[in-house]
Amino acid sequence: MKVATSLAGAVTEQISASLAPVDAELERRYPGDPGTRQPVHTVYVPGDVFAADTVRSWGGQALAVLDEHAPDASAFAAVLGLSDDLAEPVHARVRDKLAREPIEDLRVDFEDGYGPRPDAEEDEAAARAARLIAEAYAAGTAAPYMGIRMKCLEAAVRDRGIRTLDILLTGLMEAGGLPEGLVLTLPKVTYPEQVAAMARLLGAFEKTHGLEAGRIGFEIQIETSQAILAADGTATVARMIQAAEGRATGLHYGTFDYSACLGVSAAYQASDHPAADHAKAVMQVAAAGTGVRLSDGSTNVLPVGPTRQVHDAWRLHYGLTRRALARAYYQGWDMHPGHLPTRYAAVFAFYREGFEQAATRLARYIERAAGDVMDEPATAKALSGYLLRGLDCGALDLAEVAGLTGLTRAELEGFAGVRRRSGPAAAGRR
Repeated sequence: MKVATSLAGAVTEQISASLAPVDAELERRYPGDPGTRQPVHTVYVPGDVFAADTVRSWGGQALAVLDEHAPDASAFAAVLGLSDDLAEPVHARVRDKLAREPIEDLRVDFEDGYGPRPDAEEDEAAARAARLIAEAYAAGTAAPYMGIRMKCLEAAVRDRGIRTLDILLTGLMEAGGLPEGLVLTLPKVTYPEQVAAMARLLGAFEKTHGLEAGRIGFEIQIETSQAILAADGTATVARMIQAAEGRATGLHYGTFDYSACLGVSAAYQASDHPAADHAKAVMQVAAAGTGVRLSDGSTNVLPVGPTRQVHDAWRLHYGLTRRALARAYYQGWDMHPGHLPTRYAAVFAFYREGFEQAATRLARYIERAAGDVMDEPATAKALSGYLLRGLDCGALDLAEVAGLTGLTRAELEGFAGVRRRSGPAAAGRR
């Protein structure tokens, strides 16, 4: 069929030529999801407490807390308000996870959790962390992701932070090279220039050791008001992502430092405070499409003491985790082994209760079948991403997902828009 047009081909060519710089800019700034696994949490362990058996020990302690305060599926479900159909599968998967892979992401902390120490003491602790991390990866006992949180780049602690980072990275290189799961966290960032300085530091280390440029990435902790809103009214966090020059792998919200910075009273410092919601919304928009992932903060209410107190802490942690998941914050901090049962219970329940609906909607979209919801490609992308995250954390099995969708994992990744790529910080991306 012949149709009539009015514009000459040269017009289209001119338009395309004029937009070529924009096309390149979009590709550079918004490359999309890196396509690697994102852990559901980050566990922080002080540098002087971290040991060779930390991962196994946390799993054992978490199971002991579960056995003492919710010894079976019905008891655990009653505490958290799980439905009858979720009680058994969630409880079974939580126990399996705690025995098999209790920590998905571990950060050896040399900042607030460690504090100021004599230089010789921190030197020794940093070298020890490097040795233990390298040994854990070599032995297959490491968490999927491990690394350190250094001191920040503010003047008072800058030299110490840089030295600890250097000792850690040098130690790993001497032990055989940087592990694929290495993650570094830069705390208390206030200006993009600090992010740019971190990128230069890592670039200098790569050059010294003949590593590929951009091999080492890092997370940026958002803990100050200046990280959200600059003096000129712009969103600082968006500029920070660009200042990292492709090395930024994550934005982590710091619940208590950020709350204190805004003057929130200690009793009201929590990840569901309106001030926290505002900061995390800004972070979310700034990171969208960049491949930089988001993490919520933590609760400082620990599940310790008598059973009633443990149950109260569990319900709080479970509720905050579910709230974050619903707001597309798929990662958070856990500060105590007793947080692990409710972290995984919340994550597993989130994916299992919506699994059948998501899989069925995706299958209908693929088949162009009629249903009670009209989905578009963007929704199919979200549905696929939801199923992939459920698979990665162990909430779902590939067989049950394939059974309802008819898709392989590779096909799910295709619908989700996952692009496996190399380049800056790709090895450190989750």
